Amino acid sequence: MQFDDLLTEQRNHRSTHIDRESTLEMVATINREDHRVARAVQKQLPQIAAAVDAAYPLFDQGGRLIYVGAGTSGRLGVIDATELQPTYGLSGEQTFGLIAGGTSALTQTVTAAEDSAEMAQADMAGVNLTDKDVVIASAASGQTPYTLAALQFAQEHGALGIGFSCIEGSPLAELADFPITPVVGPEIITGATLLKAGTAEKMVLNMLSTGIMIKTGKVYQNLMINVVPTNDKTFERAKKIIAEATQTSTLAAERALERSGNNVPLAIVLIETKGTIAEAKALLAATGGHVSQAVKLNDSQR
Repeated sequence: MQFDDLLTEQRNHRSTHIDRESTLEMVATINREDHRVARAVQKQLPQIAAAVDAAYPLFDQGGRLIYVGAGTSGRLGVIDATELQPTYGLSGEQTFGLIAGGTSALTQTVTAAEDSAEMAQADMAGVNLTDKDVVIASAASGQTPYTLAALQFAQEHGALGIGFSCIEGSPLAELADFPITPVVGPEIITGATLLKAGTAEKMVLNMLSTGIMIKTGKVYQNLMINVVPTNDKTFERAKKIIAEATQTSTLAAERALERSGNNVPLAIVLIETKGTIAEAKALLAATGGHVSQAVKLNDSQR
């Protein structure tokens, strides 16, 4: 399919006269189109769930989440990877993003880079892929050469490939092990895929990464328990998380945090099981660091 024929490049008849609308009418038009994005993503929930179920065991076994893309798609991937690190206590080696044109493309337009399959192959070769890695490749059009080449290289080296695009049957969708294709339709401003396609990508990436984090024990109840207390702010947040998770006082949470060596999951298990540090550590070791499973195991052993 020619680029100009892609649905993402077509004119949107619902916004044809947006330049004549009042400011309130203009933002209302944009808002109505954004509602269509949520519905398009909703239709992809089975595919998103399947991708999470395939990805989380690999990440749990030491695999990495690697995002690849060009332009807006690449920047959103880098953002997701970067934000996962402080939120869930991950390192930059566990999750990171590769963008066509390198780090300079995060703040500048490097248009020629997205057409380079050779650059994609070199970038992927530099990260030493394994069969436990998960590569999330994003391209609104589903046919960006850099993104396609990166995903193909990753899969040839055993990595799991998840592909996000907004075009059904695109080359990226055909290539990916798990294609996710919310069809958001023509953009409000013709061809400006930073709008609806970008919103759809952010929503999908949120679901993928959050799902993987939950499944791999980085969340207890609905609390982000892998926060690392490194300053006064994060120390107070850690105490609050422990207190809320265990329905105890902040003073008890602080004492447990001190006993656990500032390890939030360990402090929670310590309170929930009313055992010793050694017992709490053993429970976490037996369950791969999953707090909810550790608490459940303790209950079953009583």
